[in-house]
Amino acid sequence: MTKKQAAARTKVGITLDQVVGAAFDVLDRGGVAKLSTRAIAAELGVSMNTVMWHIRTKERLLDTMADAVLGEIDLTDLPESWHDQAAELLGRLRRAMLRHRDGALLVAGTFPAEPQTLAFTDRLLTALLRGCPTRRTAAWTAWNLFYFTLGLVQEEQAAPADDRDRLRAHVAEHHFPGLDSALDDFMSVDFEARFRFGIGQILHSASTEAAPEH
Repeated sequence: MTKKQAAARTKVGITLDQVVGAAFDVLDRGGVAKLSTRAIAAELGVSMNTVMWHIRTKERLLDTMADAVLGEIDLTDLPESWHDQAAELLGRLRRAMLRHRDGALLVAGTFPAEPQTLAFTDRLLTALLRGCPTRRTAAWTAWNLFYFTLGLVQEEQAAPADDRDRLRAHVAEHHFPGLDSALDDFMSVDFEARFRFGIGQILHSASTEAAPEH
């Protein structure tokens, strides 16, 4: 962008949606570590003050971005059974985060009480309330499912091969027999299969075991 173009853009102003869009461009190129007000301003060709006027704080920007990720999830055309609905919703959450570099890290670092995040949570809880024995079980299961998905996607998005080689070497060197016997499965990079298994395991437990009331 030329200086003349940048000046023209600044003059007509930018919107919050443009700021968030530029933030995702920065995120997808460089990850969360490169996400800064300065980088977003450079992406838009405006001053840092212009960006700050829209986002107010870095925390508000991250909340807005996390909510936008959740907003990419289609909440319609879900399976009929409560179990399949919940599993499908978490699968869609996983795919939404995987579409963005460090997507899970972005979402995990926020707690946005924003419309699209709340809509997803409401849809998930509605499904769980149909299949769990108590409301507390449904509520706590929603958290378990959400954090399991976040954690696994974070691993998937930040799992370089040399980390696994280093783990294998340490296990062999220090003689951890339990780890050694199951190391290939423990380090499995079949994240899709691990995800399906974990979600199914949590949902099965939720349908048969009520959360304690006291």
